[in-house]
Amino acid sequence: MRFNEIAEATNGMVLTNYSNDEIKSLIIDSRKPFISRDALFFAIAGEHHDSHDFLEDQYAKGVRNFVVQKEVKIGSEANIILVDNTIKALQQIAAKHRSLFKLPVIAITGSNGKTITKEWLFTCLSPFYNIVRSPKSFNSQVGVPLSVWGIDKAHNMAIFEAGISQSNEMQNLERVIQPTFGIFTNLGAAHDQGFVSREQKLSEKALLFENVNTVIFNGDDNHIYSKFSIKGFCWGYNDRCDLIIINVDSSSKGVLVQLQLEKATFELKLPFTDSASFENMMHCIATMLYFKIGKEDIQERINKLLPVNMRLELKKAKGNSYIIDDTYNNDLGGLQRAIEFLIAQQQKSRKVVILSDILQSGLPDEVLYNQVFEKLQAAHVELVIGIGSDISGYQSLCKQPAYFYNSADEFLDQMGQLDLNESVILIKGARVFGLERVVKSLEEKIHGTVLKINLDALTNNLNFYRSKLESKTKIMAMVKAFSYGSGSFEIANLMQFHRVDYLGVAYADEGVRLRENGIHLPIMVMNPSPDSFESIYKNNLEPEIYNLGLLDKYLQFLNGREGSIHLKIETGMKRLGFDEDEIDNLIERLQSNENLSVKSIFSHLAGADDGAHQQFSEQQADKFKRLSSKLIAAIKEKPILHLLNSPGILRYPQFHFDMVRLGIGLYGVEAGKTEDQKLLQPISELTTIISQLRTVKKGETVGYGRKGVAKKDIVVATIAIGYADGFSRAFSQGKGFVWVNGQRASVIGNVCMDMTMIDVTDINVEVGDQVEIFGNNISIIELADAIDTIPYEILTNVSQRVKRVYFTE
Repeated sequence: MRFNEIAEATNGMVLTNYSNDEIKSLIIDSRKPFISRDALFFAIAGEHHDSHDFLEDQYAKGVRNFVVQKEVKIGSEANIILVDNTIKALQQIAAKHRSLFKLPVIAITGSNGKTITKEWLFTCLSPFYNIVRSPKSFNSQVGVPLSVWGIDKAHNMAIFEAGISQSNEMQNLERVIQPTFGIFTNLGAAHDQGFVSREQKLSEKALLFENVNTVIFNGDDNHIYSKFSIKGFCWGYNDRCDLIIINVDSSSKGVLVQLQLEKATFELKLPFTDSASFENMMHCIATMLYFKIGKEDIQERINKLLPVNMRLELKKAKGNSYIIDDTYNNDLGGLQRAIEFLIAQQQKSRKVVILSDILQSGLPDEVLYNQVFEKLQAAHVELVIGIGSDISGYQSLCKQPAYFYNSADEFLDQMGQLDLNESVILIKGARVFGLERVVKSLEEKIHGTVLKINLDALTNNLNFYRSKLESKTKIMAMVKAFSYGSGSFEIANLMQFHRVDYLGVAYADEGVRLRENGIHLPIMVMNPSPDSFESIYKNNLEPEIYNLGLLDKYLQFLNGREGSIHLKIETGMKRLGFDEDEIDNLIERLQSNENLSVKSIFSHLAGADDGAHQQFSEQQADKFKRLSSKLIAAIKEKPILHLLNSPGILRYPQFHFDMVRLGIGLYGVEAGKTEDQKLLQPISELTTIISQLRTVKKGETVGYGRKGVAKKDIVVATIAIGYADGFSRAFSQGKGFVWVNGQRASVIGNVCMDMTMIDVTDINVEVGDQVEIFGNNISIIELADAIDTIPYEILTNVSQRVKRVYFTE
């Protein structure tokens, strides 16, 4: 589609038209500098950020085509379309693009399992069709049109997933996808809060299938059956189903399922035993049968199903580098998302991509790899490493420095000759190339205890707190104490990507390390000392000043040079801050030293997390307003005012002032223990492994001090975590517990420095099994309650020797 066709499809008004460009890619995020001349940028006006504010930046990067919903002037070569709503325009363009193709389109919706079902269905059907599918879990109001835009004339099937979180959304997605066939996975609790009832949610989701002839679903669910029975092809144990499950025989190695279709029975062996995987596989089997794929072919395709890792994982690597592990599959849509994630990592400026052949794209190889190398060039990738005979055959199309190898083995043999230090390295490949071996070779070797940090959950929590603020209210993200144990550079980088206004650290060296790792946001240092003033000044950090002595020393250090400071007022915490009787002397010094710029004035509530202290908190706020007003009047500046931490943001909206400080809430804990905890997502999962198993006889003891006494014959597992890793000795002697293979196991004996023993007598476990310390099954809050502490301590205690893995869906 060309620019003029875009204007016609959206019924938009052309504000400027320099050239009728062909549009090949769509951009919705101004933070992702993945730019090419053929890109079309949609300026979306969000509640807290308006992309219209960044149009000139996009133009400077090379974008020339824009869809806006405000009248703007950008540059002399800009092509601009004005519409009423840019998201609606994006959907209209994708719907127009979809209408140009006559092909079977499978739409998948439901509460859970959409993405896994889509990925497995792609694996099952790809030998028979050239398929375009949603990248990762692109199923939203903007994700669906971006997915549909990927349809090309080479494709003869499409598989798209669609998700909604409230009513009146699915009609938009139906018009974009225009499905010919549907799969409804299940009806669960996900997004219940957006609907009046489960029945309403089912009806809203069913709107996706208004114009399809057939819907695949589980016929044992009465609600779903009543909705789709007329146009359904359903599976289940019930005799009313089209595909009837006669018998299921499970073992540790898989499931043997006996099925009946049109009175003929047959058996299939399934590779996974858990109920969710069984359900997802049955959707795929029913779909293949509906499309007349033979039973032998079905078994062959099922045998190739593997666990789906929908995560982009960021890991520390050798040579002070980072790895982005995306070795599950390789396609053009997924490659673009992976490169966008690569670009967002500012810890290292040098970007490297290790890429395998792209299989089953449906495009001629020359066209395919020309597009691939254009994307890498647009992303300013400095080194390309191609693995596979196909990509190697088109290396002449690559404009960057590059090396090509026919296999992962060949690359691994010669990898030592390449300089991969001080880089962010994206490793993306189809599963058959085994690039996970490259990941293991480059990965920093640390013991089997891992803290996994969900960057999507962090983003969710940030957006939750943003939703509680007025658009003009700034956010300071607290990344002190190694970002509450989660890793300073990576969390700060995400906060910078999402345009928070300030970062807060405890000590100057934390801020210096952030500067060294590509963080350019303003940074407040909360505990400066005179010996840190030089590094604060050199690295453009801003110290908190909390008494006259510290102020005098900083003024002496500056010696007339300009400097920025933050003033803390004591209002009741009795920790740090200027007392009221010091304010006049403070004003005198500020008026006498015009080289000082006061960036903010702030204080701290002592009891924001407990409603019992409301009166005291209000007294603190009144005192803060009175003293800050006196300061502002005297210094004739308008510094930022801030008072509230995470629990205060929710409890005292009347005291948001100009900025709030977001700390523990960002990491998934509502310290005020309100109902809002349900709307936050835990960001961390701490896991370890079982190192050894042994039987302990009745009366024998376990561990130091012989504190663990076996009251009967028991099985004890030693796990690879101890108090040096952050698993406190307070968890000793049964106070602590972990999660292993679907059950809780209690700590027996004393926690050691590097190891802990747990009782697994009634649990089926093996050496090497994963053990959850906290995460999806044991919350940080519950773990803290077990030893009468607070979640802050649990998080910040996780040692820096514990490997961190950051992931996004």
